[in-house]
Amino acid sequence: MRWYDLLRGLHILAVIAWMAGMLYLPRLFAYHTETAPPGSEFDAHFKVWEAKLLRIIINPAMILAFIFGVALLYIDGTERLGWGFLAKPWMITKLAGVAFLVTWHGYLARARKEIAAGQRPHTARFWRMTNELPFIAAIFMVLAVTTEFGG
Repeated sequence: MRWYDLLRGLHILAVIAWMAGMLYLPRLFAYHTETAPPGSEFDAHFKVWEAKLLRIIINPAMILAFIFGVALLYIDGTERLGWGFLAKPWMITKLAGVAFLVTWHGYLARARKEIAAGQRPHTARFWRMTNELPFIAAIFMVLAVTTEFGG
């Protein structure tokens, strides 16, 4: 059980880092879009900041969250709960949230490339309005898991 608790703690830390990056990147996009014309010196700074955030924090944190999450799923399926827990509403909610976060992550990565190429795929208002989507997903996921909603 000590390994399980360690894995769970590492999973939570990786998810926190992943979420922090995905909450911050759209905010950078908003500032970049409204304050840095393509080709300007400030534009170049934003491109570096956004690329580093994705490459150094967001991507590795997602990979670690997946590694630790899969390890937890394996332990839960083989030693703790049996594989039937994957069909429980709370786990389906969590997995749906993970699918959303992965999709959002990919969307942000693609938007970063577009912005780096001098395009502005969305307004600063769009980025501010969507900035909190990962946190909203996290609310549903955490409450579903901690309450084991639906059994």
